[in-house]
Amino acid sequence: MEISGRVRKGRRTKELAAHLKPKEIALIAHEDLDAMGALGLIEAQVAAVINACCSMTGRYPNQGPKLLWEAGVPHLDNVGEDIFHAVQDGDLVTVRDRQVLLGDRVIATGRILTEHAIREHMRSAALSLHDELGRFVENTLDYAHKEKNIILGRFAFPELNVSLAGRPVVVVVRGLGYEEDLEILSAYIQETQPVLLAVDGGADALLRFGHRPHVIVGDMDSVSDEALRCGAELVAHAYVSGECPGKKRLEGLGLAFHVVPAPGTSEDLALLLAHDKGAELIVLVGSHSNIIDFLEKGRKGMASTLLTRIKIGPILLDAKGVSKLYNTGTNSQLLPMVVAVAIFIVSFLAFATPWRHYLRLLWLQLRVLVGGT
Repeated sequence: MEISGRVRKGRRTKELAAHLKPKEIALIAHEDLDAMGALGLIEAQVAAVINACCSMTGRYPNQGPKLLWEAGVPHLDNVGEDIFHAVQDGDLVTVRDRQVLLGDRVIATGRILTEHAIREHMRSAALSLHDELGRFVENTLDYAHKEKNIILGRFAFPELNVSLAGRPVVVVVRGLGYEEDLEILSAYIQETQPVLLAVDGGADALLRFGHRPHVIVGDMDSVSDEALRCGAELVAHAYVSGECPGKKRLEGLGLAFHVVPAPGTSEDLALLLAHDKGAELIVLVGSHSNIIDFLEKGRKGMASTLLTRIKIGPILLDAKGVSKLYNTGTNSQLLPMVVAVAIFIVSFLAFATPWRHYLRLLWLQLRVLVGGT
């Protein structure tokens, strides 16, 4: 393997991805490279990835290296921190087999993550996941006890210009598979005209599909300047202490914003906001919902997410994975049964106001089943 290109370096992968140009070589320092970090690099069309840290430590089966391999992106791993001092942004470097060269000088040596190596690491990590799961559950219960009064209580949310009361709300999170699910739900969005609430980079996803978000919630570190300037109301997620990571950036852009201190993730805060403002139905796209999702986000538990879903209750509809319905094609034997069940449900629930949005989503799934668009 030999690849040459201009290097661009960054210790936070999701921030670096926003500044990469096609065919550049990304230099990162990302232990246990996560799926969304890898997808950001893939979308930036990098020529190769060099990681100063270990992309797969074996703690859990993280998905990032696998996604890079599937996308055909060469990945040189664990080259050491010294490379950050040896190169500057824009330097022309060459990745030759296991080495990184600056001119004729070898500045770093690592390991190439091949398909075989990735599979072996993931198999080994899966075997140790039981212990990680035990720690994850203990942390979840511990933080649930500490945070329950905050999350299950009443937040001091600001008044918004857009009304959510009695309306469906689509919350878009930049999680694995979010683009495919959002594409499937575009018909629902066009028909229902819900309030669109984006979590950080979810705003960019909505804009790519031709939908302007009404509200953007998050710490504002993985959303583009373009999205922040699109006219959406901005709700900056602050720590419980009041420190707000996104404040400096938003002030630098000259944008008005609200600050809401809260524990947990920005995804949780967005769901709680929609619930507090009286949303009739909350459709969640790209959610983080399993141990791998949370470990990849660097979280040791999911207390806030568990408590948030308990508080919101039956008005939450998770659309994660709906795009996979496309894979099966039409089954002529099952179709009459599905239609019959649908007619019964419609007859029973059609005039119940809270259910009409569920029926629209059911109709959408039926159209997918029969191959409609």
